[in-house]
Amino acid sequence: QVQLVESGGGLVQPGGSLNLSCTASGFAFSSYIMKWYRQAPGAERELVARIRPTGAVTNYADSVKGRFTISRDNAKNTAYLQMNTLKPEDTAVYYCNAGQNWITSINTYWGQGTQVTVSS
Repeated sequence: QVQLVESGGGLVQPGGSLNLSCTASGFAFSSYIMKWYRQAPGAERELVARIRPTGAVTNYADSVKGRFTISRDNAKNTAYLQMNTLKPEDTAVYYCNAGQNWITSINTYWGQGTQVTVSS
């Protein structure tokens, strides 16, 4: 069956870094757009970054541009989110998402989420 498993979250101090991973199984990973979303307490889920199947095109939310980098390794069925210069406002549960539409997240696959907490 389809699975997306995130890992790499945790507690980090402001200014620190984390690298999230999302390992996929049960579908043709190399044909899917991969996205990272996040949801902070009391807030709506927001799109953080996305990457096309070949990895040639990426896109970021303004709030993370220049600090986060999305990438993928199709041979390992894994997507990554490298997060640098973390801020307290980056605290959220981070979810990976796989789909075939650049814009929407309808009819897509979701991971279970990994908690990222940025605090001193």
